[in-house]
Amino acid sequence: MARLHLLRVFCGEQGAGGNPLGVFLDGRQVPASSRQGVAADLGLSETVFVDDSARGELRIFTPTVELPFAGHPTVGTAWLLAAERIPVASLHVPAGELGVRYEDGAAFVSARPEWGPEFEWEQLDSPAAVEALTAPPRDHDHLGAWAWVDEGAGSVRARVFPLRYGIAEDEATGSAAAILCARLGRAIEVHQGRGSRIEARPLDGGFVEVGGASALDHVRDY
Repeated sequence: MARLHLLRVFCGEQGAGGNPLGVFLDGRQVPASSRQGVAADLGLSETVFVDDSARGELRIFTPTVELPFAGHPTVGTAWLLAAERIPVASLHVPAGELGVRYEDGAAFVSARPEWGPEFEWEQLDSPAAVEALTAPPRDHDHLGAWAWVDEGAGSVRARVFPLRYGIAEDEATGSAAAILCARLGRAIEVHQGRGSRIEARPLDGGFVEVGGASALDHVRDY
């Protein structure tokens, strides 16, 4: 029987928000042929299967497809490995090798923005306009909407609608934040969903680092 850790990634102040994530630290207990079905059964935006915890080798599934890279699954898994096993210097996903950094109890990963899903972004006039959305601001199945809260401070309000992957709205989307960070060419703090917070900053060589706080909610057998 596989052991499932349920956590939230990119938590905001006092542990608010955060995107739910399922992680099987002993992922090899779940056959490769069964993983998509398990992810669909759990119904989370992403589920992670760790194939080698010492090397940080993992695979990522949405309810409908496998992803070569995604932000909140890698940040959350890096944090969970440090909390439950040992800290890692890197993670290995099908897209490539991610650098890992820990600071003040939070985890950060560095990746190329193009490794993740190809999110499009649309800038709106105000945070209130972002808040008022009930669906993507135009007919698109993979769109994020954002507005400056404080441009000088790099503070952004955002919501992301990855309908293409069977997700009506994502609570916190690290790969989308990486794309926006690269486009703006500056460090940003993204406030997404019900209270989530993502830190992102550009690095040398076209890489972007994303990260934030995580919280473990529950561990159970699956």
